[in-house]
Amino acid sequence: MEKLSDDLLIESYLKARELHLSQEFINLIEHEIDRRSLHVELTSA
Repeated sequence: MEKLSDDLLIESYLKARELHLSQEFINLIEHEIDRRSLHVELTSA
């Protein structure tokens, strides 16, 4: 995941949530987002 750009990481996170992928996978992405001190704004559409 370190090779992903910040934008792609966030896009991947949002898509993983949208597709209801495994919580374990989502947790891995969340950990990387936290490690990079990024902020994701969740909106319900």
